[in-house]
Parts: sequence; C-alpha cells; structure tokens
Amino acid sequence: MPEPREVVAFLAGGLFGSGLLVSGMIDTTKVQGWLDFFGDWDPTLAFVLGGAVLPMFFVWRIAEKRGISLFGDPIPARTAPRLDGPLIWGSVLFGAGWGLAGLCPGPALASFALGGWGGALFFLAMVSGMVVAPAIRAVLFRPATTD
Repeated sequence: MPEPREVVAFLAGGLFGSGLLVSGMIDTTKVQGWLDFFGDWDPTLAFVLGGAVLPMFFVWRIAEKRGISLFGDPIPARTAPRLDGPLIWGSVLFGAGWGLAGLCPGPALASFALGGWGGALFFLAMVSGMVVAPAIRAVLFRPATTD
C-alpha cells in the first residue's frame, strides 16, 4: 500500500505533466515564440505563468501562517533573498538553454517520455550538465584563500 506522500506526489506529478502538455510547454516552437519579443511573439504562455504564480502566491501566504504541512512536518522559514554569483550565473545559463532549446527540466522530462530523438538528446545533455555542474561550481565559486 503506498504512503499518503507517495500518492500526493504521484497526483501532483500527473497534474504538473498534464498541465505541461495542455499548455504547450513541451512544444519548443511555442516556448521560443514566447521569448521572441521582436519577431513573431506568442503571448499565450503568459497565461501559464499567471496560472502558476498567482495561486502559489496565495498558497505560500497560507503556508507561512500555518507553519506546519498537511502531513505534520514543519514548513521551513523563508530565506532572505540574496543575489550572488551562483544564482546569477545559474539564471543566465538556464535562460540561455531555455531560449535555445525551448525546453526546461520539467518539459524536457515530459518530452523525453513522449518519445522522439530530439527530446531524448536534450534530456541526456541536461542530465550530463547536472552531473558535471557541481564540479564546475566548485572551481568557479570556491572561497577566496588568503596567503
């Protein structure tokens, strides 16, 4: 018998994947059209963005007041916002990859699951990047030493 958390994770993942499919987020041309402000701009993904951000705004406010999850675990306090090198570089690389390929991790996984060599190749490249990223980060953002 599955644990309640596993059932919730399965349902949430299914809802997320269905949302990606229905919204067109796994269609690379649709995503690239959203990013093409000076060409053939496709504003429809603004509804996807609003459909994600607006409910989460309210859910996070409710969660902060509750302090405890539905399963009884404490909800961690929000960390102070901080712009640092890893966040900025990670954002730049994520945005560049998203713009060039038209996929980010969630839609890439959905695209891979639906078949096709393009999705499989992107998925393999993405996983490879995730594997080597910690080593690159350790080199680029190691603490300065004083001699």
